[in-house]
Amino acid sequence: MTDPKTGVGAGAPAQGISHGGDLTQARAAFPDAPETWIDLSTGINPVAWPLPELPHDAWTRLPEPAAVWALEEAAALAFGVGDPACVAATPGTQAAIEMLPRLLDAASVGILGFTYQEHAHVWRASGRDVAVVDDLAALARFDLGLLVNPNNPDGRLTPVDRLAELAEAMTRSGRRLIVDEAFVDVLDDAASIAPRLPLGRTIVLRSFGKTWGLAGLRLGFVLADPAIAAAVRDAFGPWAVSGPAIAVGRAALADRRWLEATRVRLAADAARLDALIAAAGLRLVGGTPLFRLAEGDAAPQVAARLGRAGFHVRAFPHDRRLLRFGLPGDAEAWRRLAEALTSDAAE
Repeated sequence: MTDPKTGVGAGAPAQGISHGGDLTQARAAFPDAPETWIDLSTGINPVAWPLPELPHDAWTRLPEPAAVWALEEAAALAFGVGDPACVAATPGTQAAIEMLPRLLDAASVGILGFTYQEHAHVWRASGRDVAVVDDLAALARFDLGLLVNPNNPDGRLTPVDRLAELAEAMTRSGRRLIVDEAFVDVLDDAASIAPRLPLGRTIVLRSFGKTWGLAGLRLGFVLADPAIAAAVRDAFGPWAVSGPAIAVGRAALADRRWLEATRVRLAADAARLDALIAAAGLRLVGGTPLFRLAEGDAAPQVAARLGRAGFHVRAFPHDRRLLRFGLPGDAEAWRRLAEALTSDAAE
């Protein structure tokens, strides 16, 4: 049976989960679409942090523990975490999501939905009793509560003070809260709970690839009390993070000027995209500066029109009235999107 909140069967295999980013599938669905395809189906920054020339030994030598520690120190400083021992670097946030059920004891897991479907999938696959709930306070009933903040796909943002109260209450009762902050870096620093760590038994997940636009690098971080962070490092073993990822991550996380300029640009681009979405006859219902969620009866037709024009956007099998749009990355992509969304809008 399909879960009405996640759109995924309780025992669905990983390949049954719908994700963005599959251009092979989009090309198969619209074989006559023009090349080059423009992928708006993910929430990845289309204007990536500019890659420098990397040292030769980043490619030729196994990463040394001191280099990994330097990366974790850079992440602690960037995320506002006082103790670098609370930071564990991982080969992407998804890898951490899959690892945590192997490390944590929790018979019951509550997830604030509708949200990123991999969370429910990995905990169900590990044999846990998983429920998707609508109310933040309901998470306190479970051995482990989990939410994405800001949420994907609707951008719902829970204030840090409320999260801290919940985290402390769950810790007092021997429970645990996990906060996935994959998209928080594009918001004001005050949106993150990371600076309050260590906060009882709370675990925070941070992504690198989305905000810095380098998803193929596969770099993420688990933030927690030092014991859990150490357990994550041990679980992944030596050389979990590549030499290039360490070098790029250290430099990019230290580039505060780039991040601040990127936040300004993304906010302006999101507003520009909102106007195009409205012109296409859809209603904006949420999002973050990296993606926008739109709703309307015409959503399937809009998605098809975009597909024929060589655009891949994120549809949702559980609700065909929803579409999620990422941001175009350059002037030509914006021009093509405006043309595709506004031409024949009345069809």
